[in-house]
This record gives sequence, structure tokens and C-alpha cells, in this order.
Amino acid sequence: MRILIAEDNRFFRRLLEANLKQWGHEVVSCEDGAEAWEILQKSDCPHLAILDWEMPRMLGIEVCKAVREQKNQPYIYLILLTAKTQKDDLVVGLDSGADDYLTKPFEPVELQVRLRAATRIIQLQEDLVSALRAAEVRAKEDSLTGLWNHSAIVEMLKREIERSFRQQRSLGIIMCDIDHFKRINDTFGHLEGDRSLKRVAEIIRTNLRQYDSVGRYGGEEFLVILPDCNAIQTVTLAERLREMVSCDVRLVMHDDVHLTVSFGATSIEAGSNINWEAAIRIADEALYEAKRNGRNRVVLRVLKDVNRTN
Repeated sequence: MRILIAEDNRFFRRLLEANLKQWGHEVVSCEDGAEAWEILQKSDCPHLAILDWEMPRMLGIEVCKAVREQKNQPYIYLILLTAKTQKDDLVVGLDSGADDYLTKPFEPVELQVRLRAATRIIQLQEDLVSALRAAEVRAKEDSLTGLWNHSAIVEMLKREIERSFRQQRSLGIIMCDIDHFKRINDTFGHLEGDRSLKRVAEIIRTNLRQYDSVGRYGGEEFLVILPDCNAIQTVTLAERLREMVSCDVRLVMHDDVHLTVSFGATSIEAGSNINWEAAIRIADEALYEAKRNGRNRVVLRVLKDVNRTN
């Protein structure tokens, strides 16, 4: 573990350094509170800091207060090093944001005990942050396909349209829908329908660039967002996806029944002043034109300038 030592007394600083290095820790050292505060503001700062109470330029308790006001993520565990022994002083130290304290002079075993407690707390904090992040991702995922859900993909579309307008870049948009999906469910059952949804989702996801996005817009319908793609590039990708689905042997439902998908494509050209609802509407119109014209095809609709709305 990387540990910050902020101690102006050379003897105690070297004693701490020697003990921590002997126990296998990586040590970052400084001599005053201001330097410690500067280190703890960096994105790659140590997750544990041992701070002397009395230091030049900035007291240890002032560093503690500054760290807690910043609300760091991940959590920084703070141990105050002090010669103060009065209970009131220790209460002040803990109230400043310190997690623990070590009274000088100290025995190495006292430091080890505090480091073990700190390690447990830091690990619990990291586990909690990971769990919260995972929960946030799950809340935005479609549980069946693993793609972004409706709300998440719409928010992404709004952001990408804003970025497209701001940076004067094109943006490709594709709406796609599995053909005769109700018939598939009715004929082969919902389990087979779910399997088909997951396979189509997999084909689309694995054939996009890292910075493209795809979500389950609803039912058997998917929305694909393609930054920096003009109309030709968008149609080309849609056609490739259509062909891959129609040729996928895992999507043969029966000897004479093969699952297919229809695609509606559009593109916001660089500098176009378009709102997200208009983009969805035009892509949807293109999709339903593909349906009317026989399905298993790609239709492109030109997205003309539409007043922007939030």
C-alpha cells in the first residue's frame, strides 16, 4: 500500500519510513502540511496518510479538514501523529476528520495495529464504491440483452447530439427492429424469442466501434448511435449488420424460417441544428418504410434541420 508520511521532525519521519518499508509498504514523504495537502489533492494520491499534528505552513488537523471537505473518492484514511495526550485534544483531532491517532513516542506494534485497522477500512470503502458503481451500471442495463436500457440510450443520444452540434461533427443514428417477432414468440415460444433478442444484440454490439453505443429501445427494437459517421457510413454499417443477422446460422428458427431485421438509418450532418426527438422520429420513419417495403432491408431518411429543444 502507498502511504503518505507528513512529519517535520526528521527522526520520527525516518523512523516511520523505515518501519513502513520494512513491512512492504511504498512510502511518500514530506515535511509540512501544505505539501501534504498538495499531494492528497492528486488523482493518484495514497489512500492512507500519517499526518503530524504540529507542522509548518499547515497543521495536521487543517489537512484533515481540507481532505474531508473535498469529499475524496476513493476514501483517504487519516492517522494523526501527536504528542498531545489530553482527551479534549484527541477529540478535536478526530472531529477534524482524522480516523485514528498515534501518540508519540510509539512502539512499532502500535503502528502495525493502526495500519491493520486502516487496511480493513480502506478495503471496505473500495468494496462499497465498487458495489455502488456496479449498481449504477445495472440500473442502466437491459437485464435480458445486457445492452443499455431505454432511458440510458436516450440520454446518450441527447449527449451525442449536443456534442455533434458543439463540435461540428456528424452523427449516425440507426433504429432496427426484428421482423415478425410476435410470430416468432407465438410459434416457437418466448424462450426462443428471448434467445433471438440476445443473439441479435450480441451481433450488433460486437460489430460496433468502442465509442459507438447501442441500447434496447423497447421490445424487439434497438437504437444505435454512431459518432462521426455520415449518411453513407451509417447506411454501410446498417447493411453489414442486416446481412450478418440474416446469415447467422444461430438465428435459423426452422428449416424454412430465418430471423431477419429491418433498419432505419439517418445522419445528423456537421453543423445541423437538430433535436433528439426529431432524430428518433426520422429514424423511426425510415424503419417503418423498410417494414412496408418487405422487411429485411435498410432505408435511409435525410434528417433536415429542425429547431433544437431540450
